[in-house]
Amino acid sequence: MIFRIKPVAALAGAALWLAAGAGPAAADTDIAVKDYAFAPAALDVKAGETVTWTNGDDSPHQLVAVDKSFRSPALDTGDHYSRTFATPGTYKYFCSLHPQMVGTVVVH
Repeated sequence: MIFRIKPVAALAGAALWLAAGAGPAAADTDIAVKDYAFAPAALDVKAGETVTWTNGDDSPHQLVAVDKSFRSPALDTGDHYSRTFATPGTYKYFCSLHPQMVGTVVVH
C-alpha cells in the first residue's frame, strides 16, 4: 500500500514566510529604535500598559524622559527597555547620547 501526502498550501505559505525571515508583527506598544529615530515617534497607550523599546541600531542609545520620570540604561544593539505607564499624561523623551532623537508616549 502506498500513501501519498499532498502538500497543504497554508503550510507551504507559512514555510516560505518563515524562510524569508518574516516574524510576527510588533505589538502595539513596541517602539523600534532604528536609523537614529524612534518608530513610532508618538505612541498612544492605555494606563497600565507596558511600552518596550528595542535598539536596532549598531550604536548604543539611552532613553531619558524630559520630566525625569524614567531613564533606561544604555541599550546596545538588540537590547530592550520596558516601562509600564500607570498614570495618564504625555511623556516626552529623548536619547541622551543623540539628543536629536525624540519621542512621545501619550497615556490615556
